[in-house]
Formats: sequence, C-alpha cells, structure tokens
Amino acid sequence: MNNVLKAWEVKVKKSQASAKKRAATMFTTMSVAHVDEEASDIQVSHVEKIFSNGDIYIGQWVAENYPHGDGKYLWSDGCMYVGEWCKGKSNGKGKFSWPSGATYEGQFKNSYIDGEGTFTGSLNDTYKGFWVMNKKHGKGKESYGNGDHYEGNWRKGLHDGQGTYQWNSGHQYIGQWKKGKMNGNGIMIWSNGNRFDGNWEGGLPSSHKDLDPLLLFSVEMSECVIHEAESPSVFPSEKMFSWSKGESKHHKHHKQQIRINSKNENKGRRQSVSVDERVTNHEECIRGLGINLQPVERQGVTICKGHKNYELMLNLQLGIRHSVGRPAPSKSVDLKATGFDTEEKLWTKFPPEGSKHTPPHQSCDFRWKDYCPFVFRTLRKLFNVDPAEYMLSICGDEALRELSSPGKSGSFFYMTHDDKYMIKTMKKAEVKVLKRMLPSYFEHVKAYENTLVTKFFGLHCVKLSGTSQKKVRFVIMGNLFHTNVRINRRFDLKGSSHGRITDKPESQIDANTTLKDLDLNFIFRLQNDWFQDFYCGRCRQVEKDLEFLEHERIMDYSLLVGVSFRESNQELENSNSEPNSTGTSPRVSSADTDTSITSLNPTRWASVRLGMNMPARVESTVRSHQNQLVGEATGEFYDVILFFGIIDILQNYDINKKFEHAYKSLQFDPTSISAVDPIQYAKRFRDFIFSVFKEDD
Repeated sequence: MNNVLKAWEVKVKKSQASAKKRAATMFTTMSVAHVDEEASDIQVSHVEKIFSNGDIYIGQWVAENYPHGDGKYLWSDGCMYVGEWCKGKSNGKGKFSWPSGATYEGQFKNSYIDGEGTFTGSLNDTYKGFWVMNKKHGKGKESYGNGDHYEGNWRKGLHDGQGTYQWNSGHQYIGQWKKGKMNGNGIMIWSNGNRFDGNWEGGLPSSHKDLDPLLLFSVEMSECVIHEAESPSVFPSEKMFSWSKGESKHHKHHKQQIRINSKNENKGRRQSVSVDERVTNHEECIRGLGINLQPVERQGVTICKGHKNYELMLNLQLGIRHSVGRPAPSKSVDLKATGFDTEEKLWTKFPPEGSKHTPPHQSCDFRWKDYCPFVFRTLRKLFNVDPAEYMLSICGDEALRELSSPGKSGSFFYMTHDDKYMIKTMKKAEVKVLKRMLPSYFEHVKAYENTLVTKFFGLHCVKLSGTSQKKVRFVIMGNLFHTNVRINRRFDLKGSSHGRITDKPESQIDANTTLKDLDLNFIFRLQNDWFQDFYCGRCRQVEKDLEFLEHERIMDYSLLVGVSFRESNQELENSNSEPNSTGTSPRVSSADTDTSITSLNPTRWASVRLGMNMPARVESTVRSHQNQLVGEATGEFYDVILFFGIIDILQNYDINKKFEHAYKSLQFDPTSISAVDPIQYAKRFRDFIFSVFKEDD
C-alpha cells in the first residue's frame, strides 16, 4: 500500500508542479478535533483502501463501509481532502486541495464548505470568513490577486450589506452593497481627493445636489471596477466517493426531484425542490440536520412510595379531588367581583382519620387552600375541560411524574400520567402576581379563544403539619406538548441573546432538550389563514396577548415552540380526536382543509388550532457569527406540525428586576439581556417573533 501511495504522489507532483508544496503538506499530520461522539458505539478501524477508479482513502472506517473519524481521501484527478468524517461525509474541520494549487481549510458540513474557513486560490486570491453551502455568506475578508481588498458582509457569494472595498490604486468605497454592487448609502473617496457621499444604485452614484454625478465622476468611476474573485472549478460536495461496494455517495450535477410537502398543487403554493441525490428521502434530510427521529424516553421520575415528595403528591391529589368535587356554579361565565377575592383565609383541614368534609387518608395531617375556586372552575369551563377527566388525570390511580430538575426560578414541575397537565410549585411573589392579574386574565381569555398565553386551571396551597408549617403553593397548567405526534425539537424563545444558548454538547441534545434563541436554526412558515390570525388579520393574536402582558407589567416570558417533523404520516393518522391539553375543540381554519390534512385522519381536525397541531413548514437558517439572533434563510424547507404558546407570564417587573437590569447593563449590551422594562421587553419580543415567523409563500 505504501508503494502505491508513493507512486501516486510522484505522479501528482510531476503532472501538477504548481501544487507541489501544497500537496506535500497534505500528507503531514493534520491537527483536527475529534468527530462528535454521537455514534460512540460504532466500531471504528483504521484502513488503507484503493478503489477501482484509482481513488485512495486512508483513515478511520466503520463496518457499514464508510469513513467515520479522521481520514484523507485522494482522487485520481489530484483533488484531496484531509480531515474529519461523519458517517461517510466530510464533516467538521478539514482541508481540501485542488490540482491547481488552490486550497480551502476550515469547516465542512455534509461535504459542503460550510462554516468558518479560508480559501486560497491559485491566483493568490484569499478569502477568510464564513460560508454557507459552498458560498461566501456572512462576515468575511477577500484579498484579490490584483491587490484589491474587500471587508464586510457577503450573501450567497456576493458583497451584500455593509462593506468596504479598497482598490490597489488607492480609491476606497465605504457603504452599502447589494448583489455585488454598490447600492444604498455610501462614501467614495478617490485617491486624488475627490469624494462622493450619497446614494448609490447599481454600482453608480444616483444623486447629487448640483451636478450630474455620472458626468462629474465618469472618469474616476471607470477606474473603480470590482474585481471578480477566483472560484473553484469543482466543490468538495460535487466530488464522487467510491466506496467498497462501488456505489457513489455524491454525484455531480445529478439531481432528483423530492416532494418536500403535500400542499394542494392546484393552489400553486408549494413546489418540489431539487436536492442532491445523497438525500434520498425526507427522513435523511432531517437526520442531516442532526435531529434524531427515534423515540425518546418520557421525561420525569414517577413519584412512588419512598420518594421525598410522595406525601406531598398525595396531599395535592386529595385537595384537588375535594375542590373539583364541590357543587358546580351556574352555567353563566360572568363572575361577580367577590369571586376574585384572594384575601380569603379559609383553610380546609385534612386529618388522616378523616372529617365531616374530608375522607380518611394515609398521608400526614395537612391543610388545604383553594384560591378563587369559582374563578378557576369557570376558566376550566371556558377551556372546555371536563371535570371528571380533569380529576382523573390528576387524582387517578396513576402517580405523577417529577421532572428531573427544578427550573431557573427554583420551582419544581410535575406532570400527570397522561401528559395533559403540568403542576408547578410557586414562590409567594408569583402567587401574588397571578392573584393581582386574575381579573384581567379572565377577561382576556374569555375574549380571545385563540390566546397563546398559558392556560391556568387552578391555584392551590398545601400547609404541611409540624413545627415548620411549611407552605407549598402550586398552579395547574395545560401541557403545550400534549400530543400523539413526536416532538423532535423544542425551543424556549425570548428574543434576547445574552446567555440564550444551551450548554449541552450537540451529541447530548435530544428531543427532550429545551433549546434557546441562539440554538434556533429555523424560520417558521405559517399558512396564510393561520398567519393572518397570528399577526395581521382579524385577530392579531400575538399583538393582543402582548398588549395584555405589557398592561400587567409582565416581562421575562417566553414563546415555547415544539416542532414535529412529518417524516411520515403514520403517527398523524393514528392521532385521535380527543381534546388537547386545554380540553378545547376550537374552530378549524380553512387552511386545514387542504390535502396535507385531508389525507390524514379527518378526526384530527378537531384538535387543530392556533399554536396547536398546526401544519406548517420550517426553513433552515445559518448564522454568520455566533451572536446573530436570527440566521440567514437557506431555502431548505421541511414539513412540520407546530405547537407554540407564551409561557412564564408571572414575572413582574419589580424592584429586584430593576436592580438586575441596572447591574447587567453595566456588563452587557442592555438590549441583549432578559431583565428589561415590560414595554421594551414586549417590543423586542414582538420584533423577534415576527422575524422568525413568516407567511408561507
């Protein structure tokens, strides 16, 4: 094998003299990080392979017959890749060289030049910056072979956005660009001292106070030609790999039509798109995004006897059964002001031996308080919650599950066995906020059936016996992700950037991981009818919800989003028509009557609503720098089912939050932190939401 490799090297050196030094360095040891340990159980061996077409691969290999780990691939035409591989694709850090002597060193993704890296051309052109799918995209610097320089923003391989171009003659342009030409506000400074500060269009000045700018600067502008950068003759993603069985994993210019969605073709709304043959079905597309489609374990630990909170769970269930079992009020949902009286000090005693009003039980002696019971009973009626089913979910034979860790506030979360309801322990300050805003909250959810704010079903308190007289306050809410379809990704979005990224390595992220703003790599495309309700139509639900929260001086809330990729319709067809976690069976948008839904089980229509079981598309995005809040769209679409709602709406902008804002503002950009005034928070949240939720074309 070594003799063959040496002979191959000699052949390349003789036929490609210009690449001599570069090719030699490619065979030296290259320091690269290890590939993500996402497949740590895969058996990896070191191989040296010669393929029938003359290609050579040396490096780590797995039994499924593809590279995985560190390795180098040498094509018979003189191209070479050295670096990281993941499941048969160049992925991670690596270096690619062309026979011409050009090289690229940096990040790869699914065999594309993608991420941060440096391209050095054979004509001494050098680009250092960000790439997206083989194109310069984001921040970058280009030094051209003729001595010109450009530094600024790129989009799809062209100057686009703010940037500075310096000609080797000394001329300089500082300003806006569009599609590779000077466009917008900018300043041109010629080497002879002439200057133009104004608007540009199509590469030429378009306005001047007194003189015709084209006449005045025609001579100087003829000297300011934008140099065209060198482009590789072939990209790594277009190269063919020949594995042991002879099948090709990448085909240059070989495309296959894949139906990315099932929108009614007569409406002309959704079109087929061309993708590389290496992506042969929707499931592989999703796996290419790093999303595991396999089932995941249910969250939480079942609270069994011996668990530290076992007695608390029994107390909670006894109290709920007592509260829900009271006589129901009249059918009217109009409440008197006395129903919102939160100063009531009435406690119900639950002795183990039982009493006139309570049954005997096996837990400790405790007392129970029900806040505004008629208000919450009426709210449950508004949300179409059946009292018997509600009681059975929380107080049936099945135990609750405690989620693995407390939230940021220190609260603990419990889930009912059927995942319909979530129970959260609360601080006294949070209870105070909910009691204060309860009248406005009631009127808001009564007026807007499609409200996205959290649905509250009960507010209670358990006072434990003993010397401590410890009080545990908790609220019962609907679980936004109560569904029969699999949630593949979940995001908690606030519209801020400071600290808004998960601290888990990518290999540990699964469907139960709650990601944050800087982890979001999608734009959500809503069908027209839903987008109208969401943003600008007769309802403008987001606007109404934010107006309510702003009026109540609430901040630090989030939009919780769940994404279910429709890699198959099997799960959806098995969905039943039971109400969602709120118990509602609201109206169906006309958008839901298209073939993407009617081809499924029609009974599922009843559970479709704004923010719940919504058919939609997502478009993948990429960031040009780490702290960019919303990435650039790539044109890659995926059919999904969306779930979303506004959560954590009990944080008041109190004195503590004001101090937090003042303190963090001294250390970080005030616009990037969560603790800001409710008016500013609502505006920032609104702007962010409407930058990641768009109307589908």
